[in-house]
Amino acid sequence: MSKRTDSNSYTMIFAVAMVLVVGTMLAFTASSLRPTITANQRIEKQQNILYAMGVNDNDETSANFVSTDIAQEEFEKYIKKQLVIQGDKVTEDDKAFLIDIKKEQTSAKEGNERRLPLFIGEKDGETFYIAPIRGKGLWDAIWAYISIDKDMVIQGAYFDHKGETAGLGANIKQRFFMDDFIGEHLLSSNGNFKGVDVAKGNNDPLNEDKTDNEVDAIAGATITGNGVSAMIKDELKLYIPYFKTLKK
Repeated sequence: MSKRTDSNSYTMIFAVAMVLVVGTMLAFTASSLRPTITANQRIEKQQNILYAMGVNDNDETSANFVSTDIAQEEFEKYIKKQLVIQGDKVTEDDKAFLIDIKKEQTSAKEGNERRLPLFIGEKDGETFYIAPIRGKGLWDAIWAYISIDKDMVIQGAYFDHKGETAGLGANIKQRFFMDDFIGEHLLSSNGNFKGVDVAKGNNDPLNEDKTDNEVDAIAGATITGNGVSAMIKDELKLYIPYFKTLKK
């Protein structure tokens, strides 16, 4: 065997060994980070839920979560029950916040009965019912945590997105948009579920009419706004049977 062949063989062996080493290191890193990622996801959901019921660090214009250092403590302080609604069955489950809404939506499309998480919070003598919902924006997924009272009047909302256009659809997570939903009625004047439309030219730019089932649209973000409207209608109507039980 020539020296060149020997050299090529050694080079190939070295390359294979390096691939194995790097692969092992990446696998170890992914495995070691998994608990941290899971913890971060849990804290983020807790912050979202708390934000929707008004437990946050907002200033006059900015939307700010409670800090990660106290999110768990605040969640345990304000959230009194975690429910899972599945058909007519309602059960308490302290891991309800770990339910993956996207997976539940997919499962429902396959004919399975969907699990709906609902969080009951108490603050300043008031009771809040917080529902996580998910929909489709212009480019990708949008989602929200909507806090409502027993009469299905919105008490708070937190919206987020995966890839909406900066300065346009991405503004659904800005205070000026999210705060518009506070006080909006999900039911129409005759008591039927209607939702809230993100509407252009609704003749209520200051959003003083809370019974018109509308908020002002974001300029240049029609499709994202339509996605928010559809998400609220399609997702929150699933909770109607539960809220009817609160009237009994």
